[in-house]
Amino acid sequence: MKSLRLRAGGVAHQAQPARARPLARATAAPPKGAPSRKGELFQYDGPLSEVDPEVATIIKGEKARQTHGLELIASENFTSRAVMQALGSCMTNKYSEGRPGARYYGGNEYIDQMEELCEARALELFGLDPAAWGVNVQPHSGSPANFAVYTALLQPHDRIMGLDLPHGGHLTHGFFTPKKKVSATSIFFESMPYRWVACASAYSRNYDYPRMRAIADSVGAYLMSDMAHISGLVAAGVADSPFEHSHVVTTTTHKSLRGPRGGMIFYRRDLKEQIDSAVFPGLQGGPHNHTISALAVALKMANTEEFRAYQRQVVANCRAMAARLQSLGFTLVSGGTDNHLVLVDLKPNGIDGARVQSVLDMVSITLNKNSVPGDKSAMTPGGMRIGTPALTTRGFGEGEFEKVADFIGRAVDIAKDCQLKEFKAYLGGDGAKRADVNALREEVEALASAFPMPGL
Repeated sequence: MKSLRLRAGGVAHQAQPARARPLARATAAPPKGAPSRKGELFQYDGPLSEVDPEVATIIKGEKARQTHGLELIASENFTSRAVMQALGSCMTNKYSEGRPGARYYGGNEYIDQMEELCEARALELFGLDPAAWGVNVQPHSGSPANFAVYTALLQPHDRIMGLDLPHGGHLTHGFFTPKKKVSATSIFFESMPYRWVACASAYSRNYDYPRMRAIADSVGAYLMSDMAHISGLVAAGVADSPFEHSHVVTTTTHKSLRGPRGGMIFYRRDLKEQIDSAVFPGLQGGPHNHTISALAVALKMANTEEFRAYQRQVVANCRAMAARLQSLGFTLVSGGTDNHLVLVDLKPNGIDGARVQSVLDMVSITLNKNSVPGDKSAMTPGGMRIGTPALTTRGFGEGEFEKVADFIGRAVDIAKDCQLKEFKAYLGGDGAKRADVNALREEVEALASAFPMPGL
């Protein structure tokens, strides 16, 4: 059976027989026992296109997909050229277990400077007093950051409380099903009302932090706020800040903040020792110094009026898209949006999120199926989550997002028609040849290709 590959534009075509791949050019190793030639590297240090053209081709294809498609996943963004340059720098070479000034290896003077600079910029960006707040920038991503906080402040089987996944919560906030403990959080801790986790991954409204803190104080609980999705909005002052009312605040760094893929933990100063020791040596080894360097760049870029204007546009775009979706007859969970995303309940439309996502992939629109209230399965959820940060980065405004909503409406109609047939088999065959699919993809790619793409 011949396989199918997907071109950057989303058009399926038959895979051609594999050609002989060019070998990476390398300096030959000297004979055993013979001295190496002075002044030569052990291996050829050429560009990626020469050393590994197969990997280079895959990266080129992904770049084309991002450029010619509409990226609407709420947890994604397009980072900057400067961030990418720091991420691909010599900082990736250094091992630096420990904290600035207390490393287990030598040669970390510049690593210490970079991490301290990153910490200072993080506190400054969110307007935090260094005498009252500290920050750890070593977590490799948001999920390990959350688990480090639980490890620092709780004992095994202590209780936590977070928003349920179908209502917009995150796996690391303790989600489980009657048959399975889905995340490590639910394996090692009890997901019940005792320790509070604020914020979510698919919630489109502001959070009532004062009320949450009052309840936490009434039962002697910590309030941890996971602002991973909205950290860029918080930094710009267009979303309510969790800091005044929280004991600990965690975040990823690659979503609305437009940085590299990493995590941060902000903590009240009296919790410093527990948090830092939970990150290392509790859960991680050496930090990713190239990521910390890139994060320092992103934090500087976020502390500008240009970035604050960008975040205001993210919210304006989302409200425009939400209004257009509602005018097309879609049901939005919570009835609207205050931030960068909308959660659409597709059950009233007679279709599930998984099928809609499959059709959207065919027409070069990328978003994600998502659980909504009342769902029984996370694999075939009843909704879809749509975010505006990535395309706002590329320069989209309210008018473009109204067009995006129209495109999504057409894709949902196609998905509803396709589900009358054997869905997967049909999409892999005659469905991919439909005139309405090809026409929609052409319109989508024409709109996306008209806007610039940041980065390398």
